Amino acid sequence: MSRDYHMKTIPGNTKPVSYRSYITGFIISLSFTFSAYGLVVAHLNTGHRWPGDHVLLPIIIVLALAQFIVQLVYFLHLGVEPRPRWKLLVFGFMTLVVAILVFGSLWIMNNLKYNMSPGGTDTSIIKDEGIHK
Repeated sequence: MSRDYHMKTIPGNTKPVSYRSYITGFIISLSFTFSAYGLVVAHLNTGHRWPGDHVLLPIIIVLALAQFIVQLVYFLHLGVEPRPRWKLLVFGFMTLVVAILVFGSLWIMNNLKYNMSPGGTDTSIIKDEGIHK
């Protein structure tokens, strides 16, 4: 009997990767996701007292970055192949595109809020632009 169904070969890699790494990455990712969800639910159920607002956001950001690294290592196998230069170049370009999309969207939403806010628009524009009557 052959055990080849447990192994997957990554193009450009001499070492096969087992499905065990996929399952391990999936379990770690789920634990990070449920941890963040549990913290937010606990925060809402305690009336925003535990964990505090100033503590919750950094914890969620750390969990998100940890999950990002887990997905890079276990699912995309970044750093497993002998010459990871091309994957790293593609990853860097993808990061640049995502950053442009995220910060561009935030910039557009901020401008929409500024230009489309009802009631008191004149006073907020006068205050923001430093215009004195």
